[in-house]
Amino acid sequence: MAYQMLNCERKMNRRRKRTFDSPLDKGIEKAVHVLVEAGIETFESCQGGRGHAYCEPTVRFHGGKSEGFRALAAALQRGLKVAGLRRVWPVLDGEPTGPWWELTFVPTKS
Repeated sequence: MAYQMLNCERKMNRRRKRTFDSPLDKGIEKAVHVLVEAGIETFESCQGGRGHAYCEPTVRFHGGKSEGFRALAAALQRGLKVAGLRRVWPVLDGEPTGPWWELTFVPTKS
């Protein structure tokens, strides 16, 4: 029991100390923390909706062929409502870039 409490406290301290280049949108914060705690290398997120860069809550992350499935498993195991998983190659200036992964989530009611 004491070990479990200590382990939980360590996780909470790591979460408190974690900082991001920009503050996280409140509506995607939990998903980003879940993925980062699972070792997923996130690089962009948005809670989605009016006035935001994405229509739906989205987290983008780096990784090989299996990383998307690892991220999906972490999200589902923590009870997040996943709407989709994508492997994307955006085309910029006529050339494909990437690939990277995107997880989208069911929007929460504000």
